[in-house]
Amino acid sequence: MSKRRKRKKAENHIDESWLLPYSDLMTLLLALFIVLFASSSVDEVKLQQMSAVFGEIFDSGQGVMDNAAPTAVPIPKDSVGSKDENTSYIEDQKSLAEIQDRVDEYIAVNELENQFETKMTDEGLMVTIRDSILFSPGMADIKPEYIGIADDIAELLVFDPPRQIVVTGHTDNVPIGNAQFQSNWELSVMRAVNFLKSIVRNEEINPLLFSAKGYGEFQPIESNETAVGRSKNRRVEVLIQPLVLKDGTAFE
Repeated sequence: MSKRRKRKKAENHIDESWLLPYSDLMTLLLALFIVLFASSSVDEVKLQQMSAVFGEIFDSGQGVMDNAAPTAVPIPKDSVGSKDENTSYIEDQKSLAEIQDRVDEYIAVNELENQFETKMTDEGLMVTIRDSILFSPGMADIKPEYIGIADDIAELLVFDPPRQIVVTGHTDNVPIGNAQFQSNWELSVMRAVNFLKSIVRNEEINPLLFSAKGYGEFQPIESNETAVGRSKNRRVEVLIQPLVLKDGTAFE
């Protein structure tokens, strides 16, 4: 009699092994619906976050409902803004490179390689002009025969959008003391100012974006011990400044 009762009790036991695959199926379905919903409006940052969450869930073998709280995922700050800023900087550098190509073409066409030089620097595009093609020794007025070159340079400095330009004068270390100038400082400043004044005669140029300064003999690029070095130190530099700095901020 007892054997029959025991068999009947065993027959009434419900097999619950199906619950495990059912819970996994529900987890996968939930994940599928979340992905489909997110894909309807693509957001790269959110998708990366979601991918990290699901990766952690499936790697650990847990279901979505097993997590007590959402997994914390670090969110990159200003990721979109940083990308835009970097793009703006790169585009501005390309624009400066195109300006350099135009100036280099002008130098080549007019065979001015010994008097002109262009160079990209951290401060912008530097155009160096030897003083011999612009000024007589100890003088700050542009030679009449080279006024046309100053006009050509002015045409090359017309930009859209406009850029700030700094004209800087430099001399060698040979002392000067004539009726006009008592120091190389004064000579370098006046050469920069006179060259700037010649440039801004172009009506397409905004004088408010131009400035001039002079360093005299105190920023040589070659040794003043030789005649060749001194001739290279006597120069006017035209700095074409960037519109966007490396950190993405607008140049002021």
